[in-house]
Amino acid sequence: MSEEWIVQSLEKLREKKPLVQNITNFVVMNTTANALLAIGASPVMAHAVDEIEDMLKIADALVVNIGTLDEHWIASMEKAVRIAKEMKKPIVLDPVGAGATRLRTKTSLDLLDIGTTILRGNFGEIKALLGEHGKTRGVDSAGYDAGEAKNLALEASKEFNTVVAVTGPIDYVSDGKRVYAVENGHPMLGRVTGTGCMATSIMGAFVAVEEPLRAAVSALVAFEVAAEKAYEESPYPGSFHIKLYDWLYRIDGEIIKERAKVREVEP
Repeated sequence: MSEEWIVQSLEKLREKKPLVQNITNFVVMNTTANALLAIGASPVMAHAVDEIEDMLKIADALVVNIGTLDEHWIASMEKAVRIAKEMKKPIVLDPVGAGATRLRTKTSLDLLDIGTTILRGNFGEIKALLGEHGKTRGVDSAGYDAGEAKNLALEASKEFNTVVAVTGPIDYVSDGKRVYAVENGHPMLGRVTGTGCMATSIMGAFVAVEEPLRAAVSALVAFEVAAEKAYEESPYPGSFHIKLYDWLYRIDGEIIKERAKVREVEP
């Protein structure tokens, strides 16, 4: 049962309290740091080129989020991914806005070429990366297509040799062989900035203690069940945001077993 290993993954996370190094954007630094703390991990937000190697020596995982790019941050991201790969530390990439500009698409593809462990993005971002990388399709609209999202996760996983999570109304996660569908979450997540970035950072905590496919699925279920509980108590954006932290802290195995909507689907 998927719920059992999701619960075990959460227990391992809270037992180890992994240190997650984030090179992320200005908009979500505080948000993602608080989300990691709430669920039981430790965040460090470090992007200076000169301290990357020292920080990665003590970190358990690296999260790279390209939300606010410039040439200095790109250099830090590329160096960090390269060193993390050499150190065999897991790497999670969030290609924020890939497909919207050539800089974002190219930077994401360059980081994928160096090597990542999990790629998490929305339908439009992953489709843009896959189309540009394979040179078989152009950059299409960002509209979510449930019928295509599953195949997109599977195809992108094979193309980039990494676990891929395509998030949307139904999330699809694939390692190129297996595909899981996660149907938790709430539309209110789209009314608060940085919630996708929170999910990505939480994947960094899970992949520090769990193999990548299970880590990505576990992170999405835990985060989205917490969002459902938060909405039930506070159906407005401001108070929902606060309650989301509370439920990331409070979520446990019993709640996951009760609320998880996850299933393996035919690839």
